[in-house]
Amino acid sequence: MKIGLHIVTWDWPDGARAIGPTLARIGEAAEEAGLTDMSVMDHWFQMDALAPATEPMMEGYTTLGFLAAHTETIRLGLLVTGVTYRYPALLAKIVATLDVLSGGRGQLGIGAAWYEREHVGLGVPFPPMAERFEILEETLHVCFRMWSDDDGPFDTKHFTLAETICNPHPISSPRPPVLIGGGGERKTLRLVAKYADACNLFASGPDEIAHKLDVLRGHCDAEGRDYDTITKTMLSRSDPSDVDGVVEEMRGYAKLGIDKAIFVPSGDPVAFTRRLGGDLAARLEEL
Repeated sequence: MKIGLHIVTWDWPDGARAIGPTLARIGEAAEEAGLTDMSVMDHWFQMDALAPATEPMMEGYTTLGFLAAHTETIRLGLLVTGVTYRYPALLAKIVATLDVLSGGRGQLGIGAAWYEREHVGLGVPFPPMAERFEILEETLHVCFRMWSDDDGPFDTKHFTLAETICNPHPISSPRPPVLIGGGGERKTLRLVAKYADACNLFASGPDEIAHKLDVLRGHCDAEGRDYDTITKTMLSRSDPSDVDGVVEEMRGYAKLGIDKAIFVPSGDPVAFTRRLGGDLAARLEEL
């Protein structure tokens, strides 16, 4: 089992001036620990369920650009960007730029968006859910087209592109990996089966994870997709200082087919990241 790191809070000691240096140290610690992925949220306001909306929040792709300059090996992406935040062709250009500047380490993490408060707060349209899922699928079509050799016009129900120029193209071959986040059984996991290289599920318990993966397998069968070609990831709030406990917990998820555990830091984020390496990383690798 591989290990990823997902940053969700920025209220670190010493305020805004310390965010950049602290993030650089986290990136360094993540690579030293042997982590494979590093991600941040794509929000404008902090999530109400986690902390007050007025708490610090960094813009996602600017943050990944910073990390690209302060890391060398780890893959970088958002977990996940909402389709309402950027026009699809602009998103494709942004991810291509990240991939080029990071030397082929960019990833497109994407979902249907949900946080209405930040949209209303900043004056950004927030379509109904059904429309957001239409836009999600169309956004994937636009990104794949932008990353192809065809620069001609491209139309979808919601978007009209007169030209699909994206130069330079991403370095990642055949394109940056696509991760679709969420466990919606009717739409989200169907889109994973149809388009994605990876999915991300919440660690709500082994029984629910097993059920979601069974649903995904069913969608793969319907789409003619090889289920085993999709990387299955999950978010974890486990404390890496309890090495035996984490290994035992992850053993069960690994048996279900989870390939990667993505940990969310608590307390000192640099120290937390360092604890993910060493014995814990070695034992999870064996699962």
